[in-house]
Amino acid sequence: MGEKVVAGDFDLSDRQRYRRKLHQCLEALSGLLAERRFDRPRNLMGMEIELNLTGADAMPKMLNGQVLERIASHDFQTELGMFNLEVNIVPHHLSGRVLDQLAEELRTGLGYADRKAGEVDAGIMMIGILPTLGRDDMVRSNLSDVDRYALLNDQMLAARGESFSLDIEGVERLVATAGSITPEAACTSLQLHLQVTPERFADVWNAAQAVAAVQVALGANSPFLFGREVWRESRPPLFEQATDTRPPELQNQGVRPRTWFGEKWIGSVEELFEENVRYFPPLLPICDEEEPLRVLADGGVPQLKELVLHNGTVYRWNRPVYGIADGVPHLRVENRVLPAGPTVADVIANTALYYGLVRALAEESRPVWTRMPFSAAAENFETACRHGIDAELLWPRPGRSGGLTRVPVTKLVRDELLPLAAAGLDGWNIEPADRDHYLGIIDGRCKRRTNGASWQADTYHRAREAGLDRGAALAAMTRRYGELMQGGDPVHTWPAGVPAP
Repeated sequence: MGEKVVAGDFDLSDRQRYRRKLHQCLEALSGLLAERRFDRPRNLMGMEIELNLTGADAMPKMLNGQVLERIASHDFQTELGMFNLEVNIVPHHLSGRVLDQLAEELRTGLGYADRKAGEVDAGIMMIGILPTLGRDDMVRSNLSDVDRYALLNDQMLAARGESFSLDIEGVERLVATAGSITPEAACTSLQLHLQVTPERFADVWNAAQAVAAVQVALGANSPFLFGREVWRESRPPLFEQATDTRPPELQNQGVRPRTWFGEKWIGSVEELFEENVRYFPPLLPICDEEEPLRVLADGGVPQLKELVLHNGTVYRWNRPVYGIADGVPHLRVENRVLPAGPTVADVIANTALYYGLVRALAEESRPVWTRMPFSAAAENFETACRHGIDAELLWPRPGRSGGLTRVPVTKLVRDELLPLAAAGLDGWNIEPADRDHYLGIIDGRCKRRTNGASWQADTYHRAREAGLDRGAALAAMTRRYGELMQGGDPVHTWPAGVPAP
């Protein structure tokens, strides 16, 4: 959430006052949009990566406070679990050699963090879900020692009124309960930001929703959860269930979950913020002293802190973000669908595909969202999470005949989407050599039908066939993953299996 909040109790009037402030914030946002007060196009992007801390045995290490003290950089911050960190890359202009610049900054920053973590016998791992995490690790005492996490945990539990239930059926079935939101911390993600003008926001958000399934299918890197092999990208079902404040009765009524894909294409950014206020009760009703409508009337720029805080507790896979930089408000699309890792090269390849595709699709004369129902995009997202790079997705048929067809994601990407992504990167004036290099990594994954999830599953099963039990095989696979991650070669080139001792 990025909010410095202090744990405390709320009385009955707090939520009513907060709700009133939310509606004032919505009205102020509408005023800013009507007055065209938002920042001009600057082609700015940003990146956040959530990380895991592990020991030499590949088991989680609950040491983020000690590691952060040693890193001593504002670029690294706490995340929900004590075995998590987050690295934030400063905003960059999408142009020129930015992809290689991002890669170099990540290699330098992660290498430094890994060395500092080594001082307490820990290391940095980029992976969607750490395969060696156990159910015993998912306890409240392993939440980071930060007031806002404790407060969020207590409020989500109070809203639900009972333990969280996990039930994910994939290759194997996982059934568990949790007395805290700590299982959410198992999900470590790559988050990509794109600053857009209000006029372009809806097109970019719709494009991001349309390609979310493609991103997940190609980038899946989370096939194991608490010792079970479930979906190829298990973060979305885990995150939805670990943040679900609805008891079963409200689920049966069709009440929307706080983590959701959405239910329609949009025509403006206001629709998303308004949906958040209309559908979701506040979890953290903390009111600021600012009177947003008075600030707006006086010619100022309101912070809209209540709206920003509330927005941070509705977990859309493509989230709208309101921010202020140098006194000027701006809007961003925050893309949250991708897992972390496996390597820096893979992260930048995923980044190149995303920014290229959303630009190209947002500028099409007949956008894909006018040719595909939203329900198909939502179905695609679940299919991609379940099956990863082997997924078959619904997509509009080429030409003007209309209708949808089901196509293997690897064929869709190679035949149609990679050329679009290349054109989009050209639109950003990305260096052609970098464009070809990073999109070539995506093409290599498609040719070999290999990504982080398929490599993990293949290597795990080979270890089992070699005689290791489940826990030992997961640990051996995770150690090997860490070695190859440090090597830096993209995951589709990794040899499967664990070397013989």
